[in-house]
Amino acid sequence: MRIIVSGGGTGGHIYPAMALIKRLKERDMIEDVLYVGTKKGLESKIVKNAGIDFKTIEIRGFKRKLTLENVKVVELFLSSIRKSKKIIKEFKPDIVVGTGGYVSSAIVYAAHTMHIPTVIHEQNTIAGVTNKFLAHFVDKIAIAFPDAVDQFSEKKKLVFAGNPRAQEVVNIQKNDRLKEFNLAADKPTVMIFGGSRGAKPINLATIAAMDKFAAADYQVLFVTGRVHYDNVVEKIDSKYLMSANISVLPYIDNMPEILPDINLIVGRSGATSIAEITALGIPAIFIPSPYVTHDHQTKNALSVSNVGAAKLIPESDLTPDSLFKEINEIMSSESIQKEMSDKSKKIGVPDAADRLIKILTDLVNK
Repeated sequence: MRIIVSGGGTGGHIYPAMALIKRLKERDMIEDVLYVGTKKGLESKIVKNAGIDFKTIEIRGFKRKLTLENVKVVELFLSSIRKSKKIIKEFKPDIVVGTGGYVSSAIVYAAHTMHIPTVIHEQNTIAGVTNKFLAHFVDKIAIAFPDAVDQFSEKKKLVFAGNPRAQEVVNIQKNDRLKEFNLAADKPTVMIFGGSRGAKPINLATIAAMDKFAAADYQVLFVTGRVHYDNVVEKIDSKYLMSANISVLPYIDNMPEILPDINLIVGRSGATSIAEITALGIPAIFIPSPYVTHDHQTKNALSVSNVGAAKLIPESDLTPDSLFKEINEIMSSESIQKEMSDKSKKIGVPDAADRLIKILTDLVNK
């Protein structure tokens, strides 16, 4: 098929789109693919680096308050629809897929007006503004969490697919990569990671619990985020930095590769992280960011913790003691780890990309 994919703003919108494209290529199902994004968005770098054809439109998100700036936003939206129609006429797609972010609104809406099959993919339990808008026009709405059903009035369009990122990581095997970080390949390991930018509250709680981690019978891989690394290292006593039990890093490239070697993950509860963790069945402790729109990370985390596959620590309750207590309770018991892992795998969707592809092919062949 010829397919246009659009999603931008955050990795949570971009990586599922990239995982879908990768799986379509693996199955030899693409004649041609075009990714539509913005010049300044994260997608421009990620998509171009992957060697995928990329075109841009100029568009901005609405301000939540009524302002004159929104008049400019409306003008940009209308002009971006015109440009999107031109892109569609030139590319002649069989189907157009939006994975969220305001950039996807114009191209998906334009495709709808041109009677081209359209699908949106919602990664979170709380739907984004763009997907809520597009839901009225698209042919199908793919969701990654069962809880997202309540977010859409167009119930007949809903199909549960999971997040394509899950299928991308599910076959990764243990690879002893921990040795790269001066840790033992065969020792139980907890990874504490606040996301690519890091999370100051998680970092501070971890720093203050270093004495306990140094004495534990498991090892700690502490990923601070590049922005925070220098400041974190300054705050940690050098004896803990020299500990064979602890490794402190700014970031890990190709993070999914290391996941099968991890016994417990501690961090934020973004949709992509949850897709990867549950596909592999890794026990988790989630500390949701309270600063994201509609507090959707808390809702994401609850969907996993409510079935016993993860623990949840609200950031307001995060202390060095609460962090260590929860980590130690899980890491000190293989039976707890196994129970959490089994429950995690039960809600994982290891064939998520294939499920989404079926939705696309059913529409194209209709």
